[in-house]
Amino acid sequence: MKIKSIQSWQEEIELKEPFSISFSTEDAVTLHFVKLESSSGLQGFGSAKPSFHVTGESSDSCKEALQNKAQEILEHEDFRHLPRLIRKLEEALPRNPAARAALDMALHDLLAKSMDLPLVELLGRCHSIMPTSITIGIKDIDETLEEARRCLSEGFTVLKVKLGRNIEEDLEKMSKLREEVPKRTRIRVDPNQGYGIEDLIRFCKETEELDVEFLEQPMPADEIEPLQQLPEKIRTRLAADESLHHPRDATKLLAPQPACGIFNIKLMKCGGIFRGRQIASIAEAASIPLMWGCNNESRLSLSAALHAAFSCPNTQYLDLDGDLDLVRDPAQGGYRIQNGMMILEDSPGLGISFK
Repeated sequence: MKIKSIQSWQEEIELKEPFSISFSTEDAVTLHFVKLESSSGLQGFGSAKPSFHVTGESSDSCKEALQNKAQEILEHEDFRHLPRLIRKLEEALPRNPAARAALDMALHDLLAKSMDLPLVELLGRCHSIMPTSITIGIKDIDETLEEARRCLSEGFTVLKVKLGRNIEEDLEKMSKLREEVPKRTRIRVDPNQGYGIEDLIRFCKETEELDVEFLEQPMPADEIEPLQQLPEKIRTRLAADESLHHPRDATKLLAPQPACGIFNIKLMKCGGIFRGRQIASIAEAASIPLMWGCNNESRLSLSAALHAAFSCPNTQYLDLDGDLDLVRDPAQGGYRIQNGMMILEDSPGLGISFK
């Protein structure tokens, strides 16, 4: 049950088209991969996609952590001692949540494979199937409507629309989008910290009749107190993303009263499955539903998030579409998407192999 070796590598992968949010545009990503091998020959895999704008972790520092530090931290350790190893990783790599997430999911992959179980069964399955949203980046109105039609034609029923650069255009876009798509289509929006308090209140008021499911992180991550002063009918429609990195952030978002009605957990922010499920437990105790999200990532890390999501009773929303933007993905397996519904494969561990 000891970790014998650790290997890491990275791959530069183009996106199918440039992807824009309120504060950035990217046309390619650097994905980091890690393989842990046990003394018995089992292999556990993980993947990282750091987001410097959100966590301060650069791709270079992630590479350094995985290539030059992970071996020293984990070699010869017993992978069954998960809580202790997670704390050890946090002490050694405090500024590398994505690198820690890759190692965390590789440890979970090893542990589940050692028991010949899908990870979700080891954690305790609560869900078997759930729809994921598919994300439309910031585009002009006509392009947004065209992409929405394409997504619906592919079987997706939940759209997430990136906003946050221009409130006037956002309001017009949402009005025309709701006219364009069937009433049963669920629409979520994500301004990615692009609004001030006045924009947020205006957006909520002027879209009341448009059946917007919720708004993800409308204001800057550190502006929690102003949100806590908003009426409950607005707060319950908000999902915390960039404000939520660690279990301690979850407690800050809830007191003295909730700043939001949904927690969006991303493994690349919180450092992996172990801490993600701790955030989930805090949310469950406060009757806060969960969304599990991603960046433009490999299906390896998306599979890890899906196993974690399906093990939490308060998971209500998925936004695990990040691999659909990649021109290629070296990982395969893990899950399948049928008419927008995500279903885990019945394979040991994360169920991932490489092409």
